[in-house]
Amino acid sequence: MAGITVALMVIPQGVAYAALAGMPLVTGVYAALFPALIAVMFSSSQRLSVGPTALTSLLVGASLAPLAVAGSDEWVAMAVWLTLMSGTIQIVLGAGRFGWLLRLVNSPVLIGFTQGAAVLIAISQLPALLGFTGRTIPQVLQGGPLPDLVAIAFGLGSIAVLWLGKRLLPRFPTTMALVAGAAAISWIVDYALRGGAVVGTLPSGLPSFYWPGLLPLGTFSALVLPALMITLVSFLETASSAKVDNARAGTLWNENQDLIGQGLAKLASGFTGTFPTSSSFSRSAITLYAGAQTGWATLFSVVVVAGALLWLMPLLYHVPQAVLAAVVVTAILGLVKPASFKALWRVSRIEAGIAFGTFVLTIATAPSIYWGVLGGLLASMAHYMYRHLHPRIIEVGLHPDGSLRDRQLWKLPPLAPQLYAVRMDAELDFASASTLERALTVALAERPDLTDVCLFAQPINRIDITGAEVFGSIRRLMEAKGVRLHLSGLKLPAMQVLERAGLLAPGPMLFSYRTDGEALAALMPRIDVPVDEPTAA
Repeated sequence: MAGITVALMVIPQGVAYAALAGMPLVTGVYAALFPALIAVMFSSSQRLSVGPTALTSLLVGASLAPLAVAGSDEWVAMAVWLTLMSGTIQIVLGAGRFGWLLRLVNSPVLIGFTQGAAVLIAISQLPALLGFTGRTIPQVLQGGPLPDLVAIAFGLGSIAVLWLGKRLLPRFPTTMALVAGAAAISWIVDYALRGGAVVGTLPSGLPSFYWPGLLPLGTFSALVLPALMITLVSFLETASSAKVDNARAGTLWNENQDLIGQGLAKLASGFTGTFPTSSSFSRSAITLYAGAQTGWATLFSVVVVAGALLWLMPLLYHVPQAVLAAVVVTAILGLVKPASFKALWRVSRIEAGIAFGTFVLTIATAPSIYWGVLGGLLASMAHYMYRHLHPRIIEVGLHPDGSLRDRQLWKLPPLAPQLYAVRMDAELDFASASTLERALTVALAERPDLTDVCLFAQPINRIDITGAEVFGSIRRLMEAKGVRLHLSGLKLPAMQVLERAGLLAPGPMLFSYRTDGEALAALMPRIDVPVDEPTAA
């Protein structure tokens, strides 16, 4: 039942998404056949619904718009090359176990991009919904024939039916029932004969092998960046569904195996002449909600889609294109969540700004919407590097609860009059080391009476070559000024780096302690001990 339900949903969605991608409409149904079969055979998340999705379809249409005429042979060939390139990239990433690279896209960037793309998808469907099928928004604004009132009724009525069906009968294949009902009404009123925009004739039969031919080098290079973006976005769609699937099954997600499976599915899609596929979050949720336990649900779905291709394509002839637009808009409205920006603002204003900037850039750069993702990635990377270049360095004091906390924030007295107790909550590496050195240099200059400096080093998980060199400079600075340097809680990986560099050699001005408690017990009663007293290293 889960497989049949998803199949009855993916057939009309596939036709609608093919229109969104500028492809022949039947290719949307092709995309739900062999790609789904290959994905269930080679992916680790076997209950996901693989096939056409709105975001990948939009990326195809947006990427190819400056390069060819939608629906032309050249357009189809380039769309197939996008599919093959994206699939190959995913297979290489999965085989090389580079799935972690896709984690570079953080939640704010993903939120901004998906909502921006959702707005663009909804806008692109407005002409069909408002009775101007076949015309762009600029063409509509320039004037021309009056809108088709019947198309408006079909479009807005379909949205209402889908909205009610989703809430009242979530398990019922409302989409397919709507398409069948709209086709029947269209046939009864002779909508196609009156000049109404309908799906028209779709070829019956299973897809055959398709080879797109070679492209000019310039065209091929123009597809590289869009292929990378399709890879990124489609796998993020897969990740959102796979995490839910594996959480319910109580298993660990094998992201690299899913990369391979999804990549092979894309190759199957390309070699049958269709566009990139991905895992649909909404259809996967229906699969899980319907009680699917294994990949057999996908196999039943494939059988139903194959049967539809063989015998049912003529039944889609009278379906109004306004109904397809309603299917797309209803599917995509779930991605539009303005409240998510407000939630981000409450947590982090900077990350909320990155999300909103990605949203605006995605819309502003249309049809080249992948610049929204790239801009968001650059902004998030810049924010990450800024935080890394400006680590939190505080002077600590002893809190009444016995913990060491920020002395200025909690208004705590210093541990001792001539002691500067400092903690850096970051790794000691090329980005943060100079900031620590500067903080210690400033402290020594402002407090010439200091006799001891203690670095509470437990938060330091790693030290690189630059960090070791800076630590050596800090130690030499302390020795030159006659200030004792104390190290507390230095972790083994960091300690090994400093030992290999010869920077922890015993000396009269260096002390180290395993725990903060040992450091406090040793430091606080011995602040006034002369420098030449026996020491510990």
